[in-house]
Amino acid sequence: MNKIYPSAAAAIEGVVKSGQLLAVGGFGLCGIPEALIEAVKASGVKDLTVISNNAGVDDFGLGKLLQTRQIKKMISSYVGENKEFERQFLAGELELEFTPQGTLAEKLRAGGAGIPAFFTKTGVGTIVAEGKETREFDGETYVMERSLVPEVSLVKADIADRSGNLRFNLTARNFNPAAAMAGKVCIVEVERIVAVGEIAPDDVHLPGIYVHRIVHNPTPEKRIEKRTVRPHK
Repeated sequence: MNKIYPSAAAAIEGVVKSGQLLAVGGFGLCGIPEALIEAVKASGVKDLTVISNNAGVDDFGLGKLLQTRQIKKMISSYVGENKEFERQFLAGELELEFTPQGTLAEKLRAGGAGIPAFFTKTGVGTIVAEGKETREFDGETYVMERSLVPEVSLVKADIADRSGNLRFNLTARNFNPAAAMAGKVCIVEVERIVAVGEIAPDDVHLPGIYVHRIVHNPTPEKRIEKRTVRPHK
């Protein structure tokens, strides 16, 4: 089975559609699938509900899809670096489901593992728990959270072999494996494609069984969100 597609546009064709629940890997601008996000923008699909730790910045990453109003709802844990995100939310133009960061990661991991819900202490006694089932275990109160199973996941990895086995680069791993596992269809953007067997078994961070489509992007921009340098002496 050939999982490699000639372009990001070809990789999302027939899969990413308006009105879908979409998971996008990354943390800030680290490990985001730049080419796939651009392809979604160019496709014109709309009314997307997007699961992502945050929404990039105003003119990069998922911020591009906010600018074009292709996202109707975000399920996120942090939104502080995107002024357009803030403006749309405060103006009532964008729905937002704030989710604690660890809970968001577990919602995706559980979805990928076939676990429909789980209990956590995070959010008990706050607005996070409003309207949700709570239960007591060993004298402590826990809130039930439903897992997330997006229709499509867009992720970024460093290396893929032709079967879809993935290796991520350091902290760019972040939410990408969990997002990849949760999606009914997973599309991955990679910088290098190698032959099957070239990635040592112990170096495979995510097995190819979770990956359906691969697109090669050898030269991503990798923009730095906040550049900090030492003062010149």
